[in-house]
Amino acid sequence: MGYAGGAKENPTYHNLGDHTETLQVDYDPSKISYAKLLELFWEEHDPTSRSWSPQYKAVVFAHDEEQKRLAEESRARVAEKIGKTVHTEVLLYGRFYAAEDYHQKYYLRGHRQILRQFQQHYPRAADLMNSTAAARVNGYIGGYGTAAAYKADIDRLGLSAAAREELEDLVRIRN
Repeated sequence: MGYAGGAKENPTYHNLGDHTETLQVDYDPSKISYAKLLELFWEEHDPTSRSWSPQYKAVVFAHDEEQKRLAEESRARVAEKIGKTVHTEVLLYGRFYAAEDYHQKYYLRGHRQILRQFQQHYPRAADLMNSTAAARVNGYIGGYGTAAAYKADIDRLGLSAAAREELEDLVRIRN
């Protein structure tokens, strides 16, 4: 979670300037293509919603001209498929500013026992923010992923038996 697209240096949630709240996706192009990421984005995003402020603008930030071209092409395909105006913008990326610590791993922060487990492994907030394991658990708590994916991941997450049990109950409730 963070901010991008604006001119203000070092924006914060309460002093955002013209930035947009966004997330940055780090990915391995040998495992998933940018085109596939765009496909997944459009499947999970309502492109017909109008943005009512720069803070909550719907936008894809492309890191170079090739990504911009691919994003614009995928946007056009979506517009043709749904037969409606797509309000999601495609802009060139400038800089990403990570949001404040309390905005990171939102779902995980609501489950203190599990969060404490990760904080033991990652005492620095930046390390917790960048943890793939914490990101996966945050997603499971938020209702994303499947029980099968959870079962494939659980032994690699570094959780105690009690935290595992709490997480399993949460995953079971949502699947």
